[in-house]
Amino acid sequence: MSKVSIWLSALRLRTLPLAAASIILGAGLAIQAQIFDLLIFSLSLMTALLLQILSNLANDYGDANSGADNVQRVGPARAMQSGAISQKSMKMAILLTTLLVSVSGITLLVVALGSNATSWAIFLLLGLLAIIAAITYTMGKLPYGYRAMGDFSVFLFFGLLGVVGSYYLYALTLSWPLLLPATSVGLLSAAVLNINNMRDMYTDKEANKTTLVVLWGRKNAFIYHLVLIIGALICAVCYFGLLENVQTWQFVFLLSFSPLIKSCLRLKEAIFKDLRDGQIFNQELKNTALSTFVFSLLFALVLITMN
Repeated sequence: MSKVSIWLSALRLRTLPLAAASIILGAGLAIQAQIFDLLIFSLSLMTALLLQILSNLANDYGDANSGADNVQRVGPARAMQSGAISQKSMKMAILLTTLLVSVSGITLLVVALGSNATSWAIFLLLGLLAIIAAITYTMGKLPYGYRAMGDFSVFLFFGLLGVVGSYYLYALTLSWPLLLPATSVGLLSAAVLNINNMRDMYTDKEANKTTLVVLWGRKNAFIYHLVLIIGALICAVCYFGLLENVQTWQFVFLLSFSPLIKSCLRLKEAIFKDLRDGQIFNQELKNTALSTFVFSLLFALVLITMN
């Protein structure tokens, strides 16, 4: 495998559509409100994707050093754990990506916020927290991903802040109904992480990596998974229930929940058979992430037609 291929694998490009989901939904809400700006969208998307790449690289580094990634891993091979990328090279990549996301984020704030000092202070703090969260998920002396806090972080950054925060950059104002679609994306993103953690439960236990699945066990984690999917569905429907002149066809975004239901059935079978090879979990991890992206895209497209 070439160096380029190794680094592309380490970047985990397949995770980027999930990172883009909240930005796309925020843009759809902005178009509905007739306040969309292409430059703000482009910079928001770039910043979100760079944050996801930063998180991926830091996760590769942290899990390799902690032993969570080892020869018994049932997920895709990791660059540092396999020896394809050295610790020094990974550190340099993390530093470079941190610099890039900082430049992208500050440029975004310059374009969107102008001289609004209060908004600048808030978003600088949120941006710093996002960078810290991306790095310390599995890196550092107190990685919060090893203390069952990963689900909350994903819900917060992929859902609430991703959707509501990006919308604010267009509007410079907020309204409470925005929390409904933001919650939907956040819950679906947490469901993706939950599948990952159900797959890795046994190796995480051995590495002393505490996730909600390790605390609850796979069967209870599956019930939690159902709550996440159903909660996302309810919040999305409730948002459209608040709008005027909604037509039946505009609920087309619900089609994205069909593969999610099928995924739940397959996961139930794998969990109750206590399968440990990871094959079904890997497939449904991919399907759930893709369904979340499709949900956000369809939701945004429907919002656009309401102008």
